[in-house]
Parts: sequence; structure tokens; C-alpha cells
Amino acid sequence: MTQKVAVLGTGKIGEALLSGMIRGGWAPADLLVTARRAERAEELRARHGVTPVSNAEAAKTADTLILTVKPQDMGTLLDELAPHIPTDRLVISGAAGIPTSFFESRLAAGTPVVRVMTNTPALVDEAMSVISAGSHASEADLAHTEEIFGSVGKTLRVPESQQDACTALSGSGPAYFFYLVEAMTDAGILLGLPRDKAHDLIVQSAIGAATMLRDSGEHPVKLRENVTSPAGTTINAIRELENHGVRAALIAALEAARDRSRELASGSSNK
Repeated sequence: MTQKVAVLGTGKIGEALLSGMIRGGWAPADLLVTARRAERAEELRARHGVTPVSNAEAAKTADTLILTVKPQDMGTLLDELAPHIPTDRLVISGAAGIPTSFFESRLAAGTPVVRVMTNTPALVDEAMSVISAGSHASEADLAHTEEIFGSVGKTLRVPESQQDACTALSGSGPAYFFYLVEAMTDAGILLGLPRDKAHDLIVQSAIGAATMLRDSGEHPVKLRENVTSPAGTTINAIRELENHGVRAALIAALEAARDRSRELASGSSNK
């Protein structure tokens, strides 16, 4: 792997990506980073052996630029980068809600752009990264993006029109599971269990259930039915979930997340 890759705005997800790439075979000497604070850049150098550079130097030097700044900062970053990015650079955006057209309109005509929505399990190499091509991105660009993000989990290609839905499902998805575990832990305490024991019971149950979903090939309805005995404890719990509209609330929550992603896209197009 001889291409130089630069991660711009290297926060937790950006650092997780760097770490995964190094484990996947990239040489630290071929990885560049930018950070808002000089001490953060030096921390990344000390920890991973990568090279801190300025945003302009990254744009001039790297073959692939991965932009991981917050959506509200992306316009300012592009204004800084645009004069320095040749059209043969691959630009990968990790910003929620911002369409590839936002980048293409601010960069030289023909610059390939790929949009990626990853999630925080990248920190433990279990990310779900959703990849969409811009107008000028080639098959090779997509394959290269998959290689990079495959170092921290799974990847999936979708049309860009589906990115907002993917943001709602997997981009924000880990938070829903954390929220559920939090609520179940509180329930365990209410039922008389110490917090640490309730936490351990729920976390291992979640890991086991997720593994079964991934490996069994069974539909989740079938897996749920296997646990649900007639007149048993599980069906009584599920009845209460249905009575309280949990399924409808989840659907509404995901729609709200998708709508917010669309709002972010609409806002970015006006900046």
C-alpha cells in the first residue's frame, strides 16, 4: 500500500480509522493527520507514528483525503482545501447529512467524492460503514474506500438517496442500543439486582442475541418466537412493550433521525 492517506480533523472516529488501517497493513509513514490543536497532533504522532501536517499540506500531498470534521465545519474546511486539491485526489466525507454535491460544487470539476456514514463501533473494529459514490467516483474509488473502512468493520454500498435512512439506522443506531441497555439496567435495579450484576446480565444477553442474529441466518421473528413460550414470562413482557407502543415509538424515532439528516443536508446546501 503506497498511497498516502490523510485524515483531516482527527477525532475519536478518525483515530480509530487510523489505528485500524495500521493493523490492516498501511505503513504509518503513509498516513497523514490534521488536528485543530497542536498537542492533539503530537499525541497522534506519538501514539501511532503518523505524520501531522496542515490542511493545505494534506491536500497537496495525500492521494486520499478523509474529511472527519463536524458537518457545521465542513464548509470552512473546503474553502481552505479547494485551492490545493488536484482533480485526481479522492475525497471521502464522513460528515452526516452532507451530500456529495456539496463537495463537488466547491472543488475542481471532476474531483471524485465518496460519502461514508460510519458509526462509533469503529472504536472496537465493529463499525458499519455505508458508502455512496458521488458523480465522478469510479469503481476503483469505491473499492479503495471499502478497503480503508473495512479495516474497522463491515461496509455496505448504497445509492446516495438512501444515506439519510442509513444514518438513522446505523449511524445513530448504537445510541438506541445504549439507551435500551440503560433502561433495562434501571429495570434490573427496580427488580432488586445490584447495578453491576444487572449490567453484566444485559450486556452479555445483548452480545449473545446479536451473535445469533448475525450467525444463525434466522429471521428475528423466528428467534424471538424461540424464546416466547405460551403464557410465559417473555410473552407477558412483549405484551407490555406493545401496550406502550414501543414498536411505533422506534419507527417514529428513526423517522425523526432521518428527517434531521435531511435538514442537515438542506442547511449545508445553503452555506
